[in-house]
Amino acid sequence: MGADDSTNSTPTSQMGSPAEMSGLARRLHARADSVLLRDQPEQQSDMRTAARLIEHLAHLRAEIRRAADATKDEGTERHLREMLGGA
Repeated sequence: MGADDSTNSTPTSQMGSPAEMSGLARRLHARADSVLLRDQPEQQSDMRTAARLIEHLAHLRAEIRRAADATKDEGTERHLREMLGGA
């Protein structure tokens, strides 16, 4: 494998849509709660923390998008949209 290769079998974008991020957070929560990880509490905790961080990031991105939509200042709008990756 090269330095940039991933162990994932399917390619993923760096930042998904809010729905994709929410879906990922739900899957991580479900996996952390599954019986398969009951004997690995540290991994369960890490997955729950990752899920909460993803949910928080999705919320922050939505707030930034709302601020960009609401601002009348073109420079501020451009900067906010750049923070969102040009969205």
